[in-house]
Amino acid sequence: MRHKKKGRKLGTSSAHTKAILRGVATGLLRNDRIKTTEARAKEARPLVDNVITWAKKGDVHSRRLAIAALGDKEVVARIFDGVERFEGRDGGYTRILKLGPRKGDNAPMVIMELVD
Repeated sequence: MRHKKKGRKLGTSSAHTKAILRGVATGLLRNDRIKTTEARAKEARPLVDNVITWAKKGDVHSRRLAIAALGDKEVVARIFDGVERFEGRDGGYTRILKLGPRKGDNAPMVIMELVD
């Protein structure tokens, strides 16, 4: 039974799921746009939004929270330095555009990008 277990399993263990989401979020914040599956994008969206909200706060505690969540200091520094592009927006920092099914396994694919 999955009582009180939030989120999708993504077909892996909980540690692997956490690593997948961390990789998707890091890739998105590094490149501003990635192509991934719909389930991974929908699960990574709250993590990306939290990191950008922490960057808008800009204090040391928020930076440490972001480093703990992403595990990549360079990406965190890039987001914290370029946070002015999100200043006029209160939330909804990501956009998910559906592409269609993947050829091999028919998984629904999307493009996930940061909104300016």
